[in-house]
Amino acid sequence: MAKRRSVALAALFGVGAVFWSLLVPVAPASAHGSMSNPTSRIHNCWRENPETPKSAACKAAIAVGDSWVVYDWDEVNLPNANGKHRQLIPDGKLCSAGRAKYQGFDLPRADWVATKLPTSGAFTFRYLYTAAHPGLWELYITKDGYDPTKLLRWSDLEATPFYRQMNPPTSGNVYQMNAQIPPGKSGRHLIYAIWQRQLPDSAEAFYSCSDVIF
Repeated sequence: MAKRRSVALAALFGVGAVFWSLLVPVAPASAHGSMSNPTSRIHNCWRENPETPKSAACKAAIAVGDSWVVYDWDEVNLPNANGKHRQLIPDGKLCSAGRAKYQGFDLPRADWVATKLPTSGAFTFRYLYTAAHPGLWELYITKDGYDPTKLLRWSDLEATPFYRQMNPPTSGNVYQMNAQIPPGKSGRHLIYAIWQRQLPDSAEAFYSCSDVIF
């Protein structure tokens, strides 16, 4: 009797384990990254603390998407972008990569925490990563007359990136992108970063929005 009971219990626990594995999502093997200087919107909200954010913009973003979203600050991505960013991401959803999960970071506001940048010269843009991948990096900046109180559209960005490089150097879990500050910019702008992984490694791409003031 005891032996039959043990077998029955083992079978029950086995079924339970399978059932539980179906309910609990499996975490990704690794995550990736976001712009840290100038800080991206989601990275800044993570630094502020998703549970008790300080800035009004982070509070508003979390009210839209909940605090747990911010803990995935390094995964604003599209798994199969393969360079088709403009075709896949609609106007007004650039900062979320078109993903509803991150929609709070598309909010059009003039009070997102912004990093002060020099008006000219060289600047080292830094991208904090939690998993390194070979890829192409592009940094775009908004056109003159950019209005942060309106949804960001592709046409709000300059047509060509001011920085473009394969596999920039890394140091201490940070990609170091040495670029020249786009000339003639003043006031509030936004820098849009695209990190496109390269096949055969992956077609995945990552996106981030960094608010800046010149």
